[in-house]
Amino acid sequence: MALYTKEEALAYHGEGRKGKIEVVISKPFQSQKDLSLAYTPGVAEPCLAIEKDNDLVYKYTAKSNLVAVISNGTAVLGLGDIGPEASKPVMEGKGLLFKAFADVDVFDIEINEKDPQKLIDIVKSMEPTFGGINLEDIKAPECFVIEEELKKLMNIPVFHDDQHGTAIISGGALLNALIIANKKIEDVKVVFNGAGAAGISCARLFNSLGVKKENIVLCDSKGVVKAENPKNNIYKKEFETNRDIETLADALKDADVFAGVSVGNVVSKEMLKTMAKNPIVFAMANPNPEITYDDAVDARPDVIMATGRSDYPNQVNNVLGFPFIFRGALDVHATSINEEMKIAAAKALAEMAHLAVPDYVCKAYNTDKIEFGPEYIIPKPLDLRVIEFVAVAVAKAAIESGVARKSITNWDEYKMQLRQRVARVHNNYKLSEK
Repeated sequence: MALYTKEEALAYHGEGRKGKIEVVISKPFQSQKDLSLAYTPGVAEPCLAIEKDNDLVYKYTAKSNLVAVISNGTAVLGLGDIGPEASKPVMEGKGLLFKAFADVDVFDIEINEKDPQKLIDIVKSMEPTFGGINLEDIKAPECFVIEEELKKLMNIPVFHDDQHGTAIISGGALLNALIIANKKIEDVKVVFNGAGAAGISCARLFNSLGVKKENIVLCDSKGVVKAENPKNNIYKKEFETNRDIETLADALKDADVFAGVSVGNVVSKEMLKTMAKNPIVFAMANPNPEITYDDAVDARPDVIMATGRSDYPNQVNNVLGFPFIFRGALDVHATSINEEMKIAAAKALAEMAHLAVPDYVCKAYNTDKIEFGPEYIIPKPLDLRVIEFVAVAVAKAAIESGVARKSITNWDEYKMQLRQRVARVHNNYKLSEK
């Protein structure tokens, strides 16, 4: 049963103040002196200071807490190429999540440009304004080129969440699922269905976590990505196989893990029955998974399953990643979000799922108890402790890997600051509702 009607969704976005985000003033402005400090002539002092030392822009402006959520509207959710204007509600929604979960400020920027090089040039020109760039809903394979080039050109984090978000969350889930299945990561055979942005990124991160490349099979809409296919792009070529298999059904025989980031209802009960003992099934297509939770459990009672949906156990929800990954990266003025930081985030999520779950989280999900096991391998999005685990892990990894321009020495104090950030956002929301 749907949680809302079409009319409710439109009213949510259109009633009262339009959209979902706004700019809030953070300094006093009631007196003549306040205005003189905010603008001319007092504003000249930080301007001149930054002119002498560009790094002071992090001290005297909002850059250190400001992320651009950027899209050209070419791959919006499951809606396809609907254009930049139609993508704006999604980008505003991303801004809401950034702020609500990690107190990160966002400007959403929708760009009417499909040419990859022109889009790269436009985004690169925004570097003075932002502490980080979140690319969103840009179609593959252009999204790979755009992110790769921007990461080379820019000295602030550039992160395409459609690629890396799903990879990081499912990577954390994989680590825990393997514990339950009693399998070693270096031994498991993994099948990916979906060779777009998310599928390629998931395969890459699983490989970084320890899955051997020769144990990975990648499938697209036409079947197994084979080495002899001249139409494979450079990204598919990373995971080509010479095996004598053609279809997804062939690939799933004796496989330990299935990771779907494709379309709904492409995996049957019969296909699942051919998988190895204690199969790990991440059917992450939205809104309809590659196989439903009920069908998967019916076909394989020993299955360990995750989906992209909130109404089943183990939701692979990107909100567990991007707000906190950027939080950690921003707080150490990182120049990039690298592989070490992504791995750290995945491992932090896996570690957190082993802890006792607070009562307020159980209450939010209408249950008396949540504990580590087949139906709980990744934390719940409404668990306020996620920011401490992921942001801290990311910040530490940035420092240790050499991409941080600022260090943190007192980690207990930093954790307290993170708690206070989230509490302040939620308290301000409650006050605004009164």
